[in-house]
Amino acid sequence: MRMMIKFSMPTEAGNQVLRSGKIDKVFQQLLADLKPEAGYFYADGGDRTGFFVINMTESWQVADVLEKFAFGLNAKVEMVPVMNADDLHKALGGIKGIIERYG
Repeated sequence: MRMMIKFSMPTEAGNQVLRSGKIDKVFQQLLADLKPEAGYFYADGGDRTGFFVINMTESWQVADVLEKFAFGLNAKVEMVPVMNADDLHKALGGIKGIIERYG
């Protein structure tokens, strides 16, 4: 299942990982471990923020992913299941049957 992981670092936590030089190592490790299909970075409410879209195959991976961001970046993390255009197309194929049964 595709999951969007939004992570944000409060200013002081972000400053610490930048000053220590740790940020590049952590991001290289996150990219290697998570193999995101997409990743974007931006400012949100003054926090350094980003998101990755990854594929998760097991529910236990939720804790694994959360801890990597918590320990590596002291980041707040949100996770949401998402679909790409192909997934949406497949999902829409079943809508007619749902409407017939429930609608």
